[in-house]
Amino acid sequence: MDEVEFWPAPTAASPVDAVVSVPGSKSDTNRSLVLAALAEGPSRLRRPLRARDTLLMAGGLRALGVTVDDVPGQDGPDWQVTGHGGAAPLGREARVDCGNAGTVARFLPPVAALATGDVVFDGDPRMRERPLGPLVEALQTLGVTLSGTSIPLVVHGRGAVRGGAVRLDASSSSQLVSGLLLAAPRYDQGVHVFHEGPPIPSRPHLSMTIAALRRAGAVVDDRTEGVWTVAPGPLQPVDRDIEPDLSTASAFLAAAAATAGRVVLRDWPSVTEQPGALLPSLLAAMGCVCRRTPAGLAILGPGTLSGIDVDLHDYGEAVPTITALATLAEGPSRLRGIAHLRLQETDRLAALAEELGRLGARITVTADGLVIDPTPLHGGTLDPRADHRLAMAYAIVGLVVPGVLIRDIATTGKTVPEFPRRWMQMLAGGQ
Repeated sequence: MDEVEFWPAPTAASPVDAVVSVPGSKSDTNRSLVLAALAEGPSRLRRPLRARDTLLMAGGLRALGVTVDDVPGQDGPDWQVTGHGGAAPLGREARVDCGNAGTVARFLPPVAALATGDVVFDGDPRMRERPLGPLVEALQTLGVTLSGTSIPLVVHGRGAVRGGAVRLDASSSSQLVSGLLLAAPRYDQGVHVFHEGPPIPSRPHLSMTIAALRRAGAVVDDRTEGVWTVAPGPLQPVDRDIEPDLSTASAFLAAAAATAGRVVLRDWPSVTEQPGALLPSLLAAMGCVCRRTPAGLAILGPGTLSGIDVDLHDYGEAVPTITALATLAEGPSRLRGIAHLRLQETDRLAALAEELGRLGARITVTADGLVIDPTPLHGGTLDPRADHRLAMAYAIVGLVVPGVLIRDIATTGKTVPEFPRRWMQMLAGGQ
């Protein structure tokens, strides 16, 4: 065993007591990057997330001929994006590396169709297994020529897209709709999207997309359930402070819950479309006290965590964190409505059950979720399977269970730069 590859998750010697901050939202950053690229003129994104997924998005836009510059900012470099109403004439074959970023694979093909030239999309092996077919079929209906139905994929850009009405099943990912909506103002007829199928997961992310479009001046009609209309028209440049990533924040706030401690998260937004806004109510249901303070959102953990029975269809990103806490709770938990998590960076349902099972956890995978029955845990080696959220969830368990080793902790760099340093700083009292 190569010890360099394994990170010993630190065990908290006492209840965590810290004030922390977290990086910018991946969802906010990547939506803002795309809309800035499609606007007319320079946009400024302040305090953006600079992690693997967002760097891949910036790199993909650069490949499409968009200028994305690093400029000095108050808390590190900002991004200045100089848009020109759409992707540029390429004069060559462009290549976009999607890594394992669903937002890159689903947001940029609709943008690439506005370029003049062929754009090849490829990525990590897991990205080739993630759902893309409904988006490809929808783009073809709207007048785009593509080769392939999944990654690797080639978009044959013709400098314009007809647009119009399209039907698709987005029950595997809300990103399939968001990708169409973000590029829609630059299509000749805009788009009129009808969802046909089971309910769309992570619907707050669609609300984020619509809010971002409206900030950029787009005209969006979402009054009818499962139907979205975006009118054609110009997009305005933005000067935007990116919100903290509330899904990343869940791991740090869970440290208070796991250790009967106190964690205050700075800059928790008073109003947000992020699904992470649901987190305080979930922690409260497990026995935590949640308070807004002048310093930020404060979470006070209970002496004993309660189990929880909850439908997380709209907030699947919370599942690794809540599962980690459920293994430490006094009573059983049931997480429902999350079958779509089988199609994430890894099969999150199977991975959580199998990996935490190495510590003695009793987790049953059901048709649409997980059942967690508390049992004493012991140390062991866990593999996050290249999934950033699983790695952070295992660190939560490690706060209470000695001897947890996490393989490839660097996978957290997908959304949290220097996660191990930030985690240790939290244990020391703050960042």
